[in-house]
Amino acid sequence: MNLFHGGRTLTQLDAVRLHKLVDRAPSDTLDELLAWADTVDSRAVPSDVITMYSQFEVQEPGADRPRRLTLCYPDDAEPSAGFISVLSPVGAALLGLRVGDTARWTGPGGQRGSARVSALLFQPEASGDYTT
Repeated sequence: MNLFHGGRTLTQLDAVRLHKLVDRAPSDTLDELLAWADTVDSRAVPSDVITMYSQFEVQEPGADRPRRLTLCYPDDAEPSAGFISVLSPVGAALLGLRVGDTARWTGPGGQRGSARVSALLFQPEASGDYTT
């Protein structure tokens, strides 16, 4: 099943780093994302796209208010503090989305989830950081 065809944008640097990560920690979901995503130079990524280490808000169905999250690599993950690993179902579902898009995922126990990206609060590339 193709979860990612169309609509995903990754920076070339993120794509290279994610390929290396998948080589060490295989992930069918990230493999598929990497195969289908459009890659662009870090300086050309639109400022409303979730890239690695972006901080953003998501609105989950039925929630009173948005959740603030930061997409990170596994070593930096701390879900209780909002740092979500790109190897998690939620993290992979959010990578490369734009404000207004809805992420959909299936958790390890088979439970389905979704959340709409309501705001992008910080993107490294938009602040001039092209190497993080």
